Order: sequence, then C-alpha cells, then structure tokens
Amino acid sequence: MKAFRYTISFLIFFCITGWGPFGFLSPSIQEPVGTQAWIEKETRLINAQASNLDANVLKLSLVAYIHARKKGLDNRQLLTIIDYSKPSTERRLWVLDLRRAKVLFNTWVTHGKNSGNLNATSFSNQPGSLKSSIGVFLTTREPYIGENGYSLRVEGLEHGINDNAFRRDIVFHGAWYAAGNVMIRKYGLLGRSWGCPAVSEDTARPLINTIKDNTLVVAYYPDRIWLTHSSFLAAG
Repeated sequence: MKAFRYTISFLIFFCITGWGPFGFLSPSIQEPVGTQAWIEKETRLINAQASNLDANVLKLSLVAYIHARKKGLDNRQLLTIIDYSKPSTERRLWVLDLRRAKVLFNTWVTHGKNSGNLNATSFSNQPGSLKSSIGVFLTTREPYIGENGYSLRVEGLEHGINDNAFRRDIVFHGAWYAAGNVMIRKYGLLGRSWGCPAVSEDTARPLINTIKDNTLVVAYYPDRIWLTHSSFLAAG
C-alpha cells in the first residue's frame, strides 16, 4: 500500500507540473518557433484563455518577439504585452509563457500622468516627460528595492522610441493607485505614474519574479511612426 501511495503521489506531481509523459495536459506547440503556423497556433491557444487580448495586437507582438529571438535577446520564452490602446479600467497587461502557450498574468497597469487620463494618447522617450513609452523592451536581470519598493528596470530596444527607458528609470513596480478593483470602483480609472508600468502592490512581486532576467516586453499603441519604422515589426 505504501508503494501504491508513493506511486499515486508521483503521478499527481507529474500531472500538476506537466513533466515527462504527462506533458499532454498542457498545449503542445510542435510548430517551429517563428513560423506562420507557430504564430497562428500561439494566437489561437492564448486567445482561448484571454479573449480580451486583441488577436492583431497579439500577432504583432509575436512578430516582435520573433525578431528579438533572432537577435539572441530571448532568454526564457516569456512575453509581456501591454496594450495602451485600451483604457486603464481594463486589464491590459498580459504575461505569456510561449513555450506552453499559457497566460500567466492578466492585470491592470498604469500609464504616465502626462500620457492621458482614462486613455493614454501621448507617449515620449524624453526624460522628465512623465509619459509612458511604447515599443519593444527587455527586462533586466535583477529586481531591486527602490522608492517604489520591489522594482524591475527595463531597457528600451528601439532608437528614438524608447531607448531612454533605462535612463528615465522606467520600471515595473507596485503602487496603491494601480489596484484596479479599488481605484476603478472609487474613481472610475487607475491612478497614473511618472511613466512606469505600475501594477497593484500584491501583483508586483510575483509578476516581477516571473518576467525578470531578459524577457521581452511589447508596449503597444497604434502609433503610425512606430508601426511603420520599427525593425522588430518588419515583415509583420
């Protein structure tokens, strides 16, 4: 009986984690990364879990991810998407595990106070602008404790679009004014940051620990200049 109980325990462990022959419990991505078939399958599986993520924004972000992967920037097959075309009252940040086509997070995120009120409509790469930046970013290796608590810096990868992000101290961090379930009910919108993508205080640490160490972030907005000139969106 003891051996049987051990066997059952191992089976449960493997089922939960998806290891070994039990990997069929998670979606299997057999298509080669970067192919059109891979993009289509990722989109279908992810949208089945997050219908609030626009399929075109997802596909565009996957194209950016593919270009970053070709540059050797991908470290863990994770992708964070922020859709700034959505108002702050919507859960407009997603963290995706592309290896398993899993949505790990879908939560509220702030924009800069000079980017807009309910909707972000203006973006900047300039220090002191107090605006959000769009484009493709790479997370840094180690979180740190700063003025806003547990935080994670990002590096902007696009010249003239977001390459001042590190110098501007654009970081993921937690903030009381990013608690959507409280702020939206009380004020009808999230509070605004000085340009950082702030999330709720209870979400910050697990989210940062997930996306740290060289993972890609795509902050989307239908900006004509970025969409037509970004090297990460070429052939997209």
